Amino acid sequence: MKFIQTLKVAVIPVLTMLSLLSASNKVLADYLNNQGSGGDYRYELWSTDDNSRYYLKVWLYEASPNSYPRYTDGSFNSTREALIYFDCNYAKRNLPECPR
Repeated sequence: MKFIQTLKVAVIPVLTMLSLLSASNKVLADYLNNQGSGGDYRYELWSTDDNSRYYLKVWLYEASPNSYPRYTDGSFNSTREALIYFDCNYAKRNLPECPR
């Protein structure tokens, strides 16, 4: 009986701590970096919490700001790469960086 009580005192705090540590990794948030528009669309540029990846949320220009994005695009390495993608594919700008 004493062994079970000792086990509870030792194991429960360790398991609690491990679950808290794993939960803190799941709560990591993405961050809004930029927003703008071009052509018939507007965008929000988001990054992961460690700024290692970026992605675009794209709406039709007239869509409600509270609506779900029409498109969620990419996993870009930089904000520049994401914004060039938006300019080439949504705003239809003729940039040297745009694929022909």
